[in-house]
Amino acid sequence: MERRFEEELHLLNRKLLWLALTAEEAIRLAIESLENRDAAAARKVIEQDEKIDGMELEIEEYTLLLLAKYQPQASDLRFVTYAMKFTAELERIADLAVNISEQSLKIMEQPLLKPLVDIPKMSQISQEMVRDVINAFVSRDVSLAKKVILADQEVDRLHNQIQDELVYDYISKEPSDAPRAIALLLVARHLERIGDHATNIAEDVIYMVNAEVVKHHPERL
Repeated sequence: MERRFEEELHLLNRKLLWLALTAEEAIRLAIESLENRDAAAARKVIEQDEKIDGMELEIEEYTLLLLAKYQPQASDLRFVTYAMKFTAELERIADLAVNISEQSLKIMEQPLLKPLVDIPKMSQISQEMVRDVINAFVSRDVSLAKKVILADQEVDRLHNQIQDELVYDYISKEPSDAPRAIALLLVARHLERIGDHATNIAEDVIYMVNAEVVKHHPERL
């Protein structure tokens, strides 16, 4: 039975990796649609969301089955139960990519308010955070989880920088630019929230492996 349980855990890992990679790809496509005025990319993200929601439910049912079937103990129990929590975080990340795509579609027929510089940087960091954090979970790698948490500081810095620029350099100077500026503000906010969800997972990975609480305690990293 122990060997069978290990095989089922490997399958759970593959499902989680698929979900994380799909969420990461959704972020990339959403920003690509904004940069390239690509409606097809935006719609692909929106259409893919139903499949992601289905995988979230599938993983939730699978983890409940593993708990009932094998009644795992100690670290295996924490791994399976946290998998369910992490799945919910990844699904929210995918939802935020959908929100970005919807903003992209909303302003697609208008010229971009400004060249996109910091938003693509935020997107790249966010994608790396999602990729790293699921690898940290699967491999129980605390150092990689800490790297994700530290990366969120740069995401927050870029978010604040974008917000200040759009509010003070555009909205306050030319109110007619407000709709396009607000759309970009929302995109930056959604990317910032993606970073927060990846950070939530990373903090839980550290607790799962070391029983160490690092939330609100950056000095422990």
